Amino acid sequence: MVEKVVPKEIKLNKKEGSLYLNYEKIGSFLLSGEYLRVNSPSAEVKGHGKGQGILQDGKKFVKITAVESIGNYAVRLTFSDTHNSGIYSWNFLYNLAVNYDSYWNNYLDALNNTGKYRDPNRRTIRLV
Repeated sequence: MVEKVVPKEIKLNKKEGSLYLNYEKIGSFLLSGEYLRVNSPSAEVKGHGKGQGILQDGKKFVKITAVESIGNYAVRLTFSDTHNSGIYSWNFLYNLAVNYDSYWNNYLDALNNTGKYRDPNRRTIRLV
């Protein structure tokens, strides 16, 4: 059984729409709303099975608007685009924090490979 890695402190920066996580003996992390939104553990983002995930584009300006405790194992984040169906377990959040560079670069590569963008105002126009 994997031990839970519970943050000692969680703070929502309402102005930035980001989440501050502080772990004892590990350090602290600041995760943007965009990063947490595009990596949501919800079925809407991850799909219902392997390889069924849906790439989230146009989320550059999405902010976290609320954090709700779910028992003693997770939090539910609400975002400015109204998404709120992801339950972020302590271990899932920790994994996103410590592997930020890898997840973020994979996301940027996926956008690039599909012709999609972070900015919701930028779209690819296909000429025929």
